[in-house]
Amino acid sequence: MSDTLGFYGIQFLNGMAYSLLLFLLAMGLSLIFGMMDVMNLAHGSLYMIGAYVGLFFLGWTGQFWIAVVLVPIAVGIIGIIMEASLLRPLYRRGHLDQVLLTFGLSFVFMDMVKWIWGADIRSLPAPPGLAKSAIIFGRSFPEYRLFVIVIGLILALALWAFLERTRLGAVIRAGVADKEMVSGLGINITLVFTLVFGLGAALAGLSGIIAGPVLGLYPGMDFETLIITLIVVVVGGLGTLKGSFWGAILIGQAQTFGKVLVPDFALLIVFVIMAIVLLARPSGLFGKEAA
Repeated sequence: MSDTLGFYGIQFLNGMAYSLLLFLLAMGLSLIFGMMDVMNLAHGSLYMIGAYVGLFFLGWTGQFWIAVVLVPIAVGIIGIIMEASLLRPLYRRGHLDQVLLTFGLSFVFMDMVKWIWGADIRSLPAPPGLAKSAIIFGRSFPEYRLFVIVIGLILALALWAFLERTRLGAVIRAGVADKEMVSGLGINITLVFTLVFGLGAALAGLSGIIAGPVLGLYPGMDFETLIITLIVVVVGGLGTLKGSFWGAILIGQAQTFGKVLVPDFALLIVFVIMAIVLLARPSGLFGKEAA
């Protein structure tokens, strides 16, 4: 009995670590699509770039924590440049143009990664202080994954405080609900769009470097992660912190336990959950119902 409890307890912790990485990705994508109405299929590429840029900064500085600070800044700047130069002219067009552009960008970013770092599978080493394992539920569990859980919960709380307790957060939430009204109040909605896109890109980059020691680095990681992230956004609902969080927990745990218990049907389980949620609530668990 205790051995079974330990097995499921460890898998639950693995699922939490994976879920909170998905949350960081899904929150940025949800805000971008929910507020800006931009379908950014290059969001997974920003996650991949965060991982590889983290590998560069780690090799340059030799310090994992310095890389963790620098990567979101670098990827956030890349996102701002991408939004200002490429996506902004497409705001008045339909989603098809946005999908084609961002889908094409994802291939460009993948080729750039292959050109600079090669196509071999890489890995980021865990920081020295978190390279050991702890005994939990009578089993060994990597301390770095515990760090991922703790930092994920801290960032979730920080994002909640930012969106719910700051003026800029209120503007962002209002923009998700009605961007025309926000623009009519004299707020520079273009600047807000740019900041939101930069924030989403920074969160994707941060998720990439944090996930590096757990999931590894390889070309193609962007598309694999993007599919699951889109499912999280659809299940949770657009533009909501609560939706991104609980959607990520639900899908992350389902994916983790599915790979352990029924590995051949793990992805099928995720799509079945999405279908059930959409049948019950077409706007997602916490999404705003259409009028």
